[in-house]
Amino acid sequence: MMPFADIEAALDGFDFAASDPASRLLGLAEAVLENWVEARDEAPTSDEREGFRLLALHRQGARGELSFNACRETCREVAWHANLLRLEPDHDETVARATMMVMLVRHLLLFVSGKMQVAALGEFCCSSRTLRALDRDGAEMSDHQRIA
Repeated sequence: MMPFADIEAALDGFDFAASDPASRLLGLAEAVLENWVEARDEAPTSDEREGFRLLALHRQGARGELSFNACRETCREVAWHANLLRLEPDHDETVARATMMVMLVRHLLLFVSGKMQVAALGEFCCSSRTLRALDRDGAEMSDHQRIA
């Protein structure tokens, strides 16, 4: 298991000029989810989902933990950027795409490390329970729920 501090250090000092940034960044994203799976006393899967181990690890990590789905789209974005980097390695935006992938892996790291500290993390988002819980018969909305 790669500690979160090592993953963060690898992201901080990421060498965009080195070969195969997609595989290196995918490996870091997988290491983030391996931490989550191992913290749940499970062995990380070696399976793939839609061609990515990262997506299989996410699926494994979300089993029995619905709020973990909050990072599903982040994992899918990481996979998408990996595809972009692999399919068009000499594209004019390769560095920008790799930079975005670094930011996405960092976002995943922050979510998972936070989730390991605060179990409820991920339960509220733009489709928040607060919005779904409003009484449809004219319940008052608080100021922070109002759309300006």
